[in-house]
Amino acid sequence: MAANSHRDSGRKGLVFNIQKFSLHDGAGIRTLVFLKGCPLACRWCSNPEGQSFSPELAYNIEKCIGPSECDRCIGVCGRNAVIRDENGRIRIERELCDHCGECADVCPSRALEMVGRCMTAGEVVKAVEEDGGFYVRSGGGLTLSGGEPLSQAEFACDILKTAKRRGLNTAVETSGICAWEAIEAIGPHVDHMFFDIKCLDPLKHKQATGLSNEVILENYQRLRTHFPLMTITVRTPVIPGFNDSVGEIESIKQFIKRSGLPANYELLPYHRFGESKYHKLGLTYKMHGIGSPGDAKMKRLNKAATS
Repeated sequence: MAANSHRDSGRKGLVFNIQKFSLHDGAGIRTLVFLKGCPLACRWCSNPEGQSFSPELAYNIEKCIGPSECDRCIGVCGRNAVIRDENGRIRIERELCDHCGECADVCPSRALEMVGRCMTAGEVVKAVEEDGGFYVRSGGGLTLSGGEPLSQAEFACDILKTAKRRGLNTAVETSGICAWEAIEAIGPHVDHMFFDIKCLDPLKHKQATGLSNEVILENYQRLRTHFPLMTITVRTPVIPGFNDSVGEIESIKQFIKRSGLPANYELLPYHRFGESKYHKLGLTYKMHGIGSPGDAKMKRLNKAATS
């Protein structure tokens, strides 16, 4: 890797996770950096802690020692947002909580934790480089994810520039719901972009995610025009009852083809791995009771995507 310095703008952004040794989000062994904040509110989101643009308090009741053994969190909360419930267990009154983090600071079992911390681009890349040897041998590197990483456009660009100066391979996972200028700014510093296209119908998209998809589809077309040599993988999360038909997948495939440039197309089956995170954040999981698409259906859809 280049020997020049970690030039750091000093600009800080909000990171909610740094996940090492990923094998599915770019070439080789990678470190995923998750930036906080997303304009979308997809019903199936597996990273709900990435939606808010502010730090949040997460409470894992399974880790809680209980007020009979420890009530430090109750004692430090000045807003009376941490209470004993009718069963004698700790409960967070979410409407009173201001996410100050004081209860998490005193929690000995880490049942209470703040999600989201401020970091500079240099600090992020330094954490990624701790596993630099694995990247050199495997062709891996850094992948920015979220939330929507381009919601923190300047910070994302700082990270990618710093990573490239340090000789790291870079990838970005985006929903495409951002200003075109954000994509234009990061483009020269990205080796591989993963771009979500969930469906083509704008009304249907808005009903499921909170926003229409016109900007997303326009950004994809402009991306192909402005960065024709960039490696692109379009991803579609396959959601039962939303876009899990052959017709839906074929329509997205044809949209990709109309750009006139090659792109990989990948289907990601819906899963419920993120459901427990909703409970920790005091949120309602809107996909309760809906299972993953079966192997037979995914086989048919993958055939439609690749034929």
